[in-house]
This record gives sequence, C-alpha cells and structure tokens, in this order.
Amino acid sequence: MNRDDSKNAAAAAPDYVLAIAPYQAGKPIDELAREFKLDPAGIVKLASNENPLGLPESARRAITDIVNGLGRYPDPNGFDLKAALSARYGVPADWITLGNGSNDLLELASLALLAPGAAAVYAQHAFAVYRLATQARGARHIVVPARDYGHDLDRMYDAIDADTRLVFIANPNNPTGTFLPAGQIEAFLARVHDGWGGRVTVLLDEAYNEYLDPELRFDSARWVEQYSNLIVSRTFSKAYGLAGLRVGFAMAQPRLTDVLNRVRQPFNVNSLAQVAAIAALGDAAFLQQSYELNKAGKQTLVDGFTRLGLEFVPSYGNFVLVRVGDAARVNLELLKKGVIVRPVAGDGLPEWLRVSIGLAEENARFLDALTATLGSP
Repeated sequence: MNRDDSKNAAAAAPDYVLAIAPYQAGKPIDELAREFKLDPAGIVKLASNENPLGLPESARRAITDIVNGLGRYPDPNGFDLKAALSARYGVPADWITLGNGSNDLLELASLALLAPGAAAVYAQHAFAVYRLATQARGARHIVVPARDYGHDLDRMYDAIDADTRLVFIANPNNPTGTFLPAGQIEAFLARVHDGWGGRVTVLLDEAYNEYLDPELRFDSARWVEQYSNLIVSRTFSKAYGLAGLRVGFAMAQPRLTDVLNRVRQPFNVNSLAQVAAIAALGDAAFLQQSYELNKAGKQTLVDGFTRLGLEFVPSYGNFVLVRVGDAARVNLELLKKGVIVRPVAGDGLPEWLRVSIGLAEENARFLDALTATLGSP
C-alpha cells in the first residue's frame, strides 16, 4: 500500500471512529525499564488496579490440569463457568453472558444497544470505556457533571431523553473510587424502569464490588430479577487476580442476554480463563486475603497522603485518587524513581494521580518516592 492508499483507507472510516482517542493502559514494567534504563525487578507498578497477590494457587492448578487440551477450541458457551456463576448468584445460567474481561461486556452492551442517533448517559469522571464505547457506535454522549467526584443519579435521570438507550453506572467508580449505597441505586433503577421501561437499559458496572466492606455489599442479582432493563457486570480481573486471563460476566434477563450474545464474538473467553475463573470463584480464602490486604494498604496510603497534606477522594476500590498539583511532573519524577502510577488528565482530572494499592513494601516504596518528589512537609 502506498502513502496515498493509506490515507484513503483511513478516510473511509466513519468520522466518529477517527475521533476516538485510543484507551491508554498503565505503562508496562518492561517499557519503563527500557525507557529509563532501570532494572525491571526494582520497578513498582501501581497503575492498573491489579491484585498484587497475583494469580491464586487454585487457579494455577486448574490451568495446569487442562494445558494438554489447548489444541481444542474453548467451550463457546462456557457451560461449566456459567453453572458455577448460576449457583453462586442464584440466577439461571441462561441469564449470564461471559466476556473477555468486563470491558468486553461494556463493549457488547454498546454494540447491541447504541447506534448513530441513539445516546448514552454516563457521569463525568466515570470509567473511560463508557466514553470510548459510545463513541465507537457513533452515538451521542450525555455526560452528567460529577457530584463530589462521583455519580449524581438525580441529574443522570433528568438527562435521559427520547434518544437515550443506555445508562452506565460504575459502583464503585473508577478512577475516583466513589460509591453509591444500595438505596440510591435501587431508587434510580425503579425510576428508569417505571419512567422509560425497556427503552432505556441501565448497565451497573461492579468491577470492584469484592473490595467493599461487608456492611456495604448488596445483592444486585436480585435487582436483575426485578428489573428487565438492567445489566450487572462483574470481573475476575481485580480481587480474583486473573487480570492477564481476561474473564468477566454479566447478569441480565433473557431479553438483554439474547442481544448481548448476538453480538458476542465466538470463543471470546479462552479455556484457561474459564477453568481459572471457576477455581477462583470457589477460593474464598484467597478472596478474603485480597480484601484484607487491600483494606490495610488503603489505610497506609491514606495515612501517607494525610501526612503530606494532600487532598484525596475516599475510595471504595483497590486504588486511591490523590491530588498532587502538577501531576504530569510528579508522575514523571515517580517514573524516574521506578514507580508507575496512573495519570488521569484524560478523565478531566489533570492535578490528580490514581494509585493502585500494592503489597506493603510497594506502598511504602511509592510513599517514599512521592515524599522525595514533593519535598518533606
């Protein structure tokens, strides 16, 4: 292809696709090592909200047991994993859609429900994929100003119009870490269901649900039984430690599950991911360890930010959003010191950094580097 042909190929894409700014993931360790000539073993990555405990041993054993079968395609319908999820959440297996991470499920919902002329509602400072998925379908963005860095459900309801087909809610929210209690969510679901019926679908993204304190948790699967316009998405990438395997799931009534599966790629969840997810789902000890480690690490970061006199948003996930002023400069200095965190200027937060919670020694290393960068108080 010559240079002119390349330009013509790009021009053939719809304008709304060409307007997409690709998703920027957290900088990989090897990339930083090459960039600053650092030892990869000495780099701390706190940028991608991964579980610092890594893969649970139960999942590792499950993967080892099926390696010899990888010459075959995976189960396209994920029968065993759906059966395990059905038993855990008390919904029929055919109400469950599997995804290549929960990100895949957000894309499937937008692909099934949005198009040019339709609209999606989501909050300012909400997960970037809501914006990207809406843009990729040529749909209209209805971005509702944040309230205390989180979702303002009253204003989100008022923003719904005749073209709206999808409302995204992240709870807890990424990148700000905010949380909406059950009563507020359920009241919103009832208003949308009664006011707009099946014309408007609500997607409740609960990627960080397992990090909530027990008294804050609620059974969103029961809402799926009650509201035919609700999709609840979850992931195994966070608390379950399977980020590299990419597996998530959604729960919805058959009307919505049917359209999600119509646009789902065949074999979208690989064999290793399916068996690892089943093992991790049954590994209550690992999940509890992940929760406790996260809670302790979160307190360490909060104490450090308080000591440094920094503003932060109280977090209900496995990360904390902290205001550091010149975030681009601070981030660069941290990178030079071998510490990777997440700038969030693209989320409308140019003075802030999002810091994932790591192991105790990783959290300490970050706070030392941040203190050195900012100067001791």
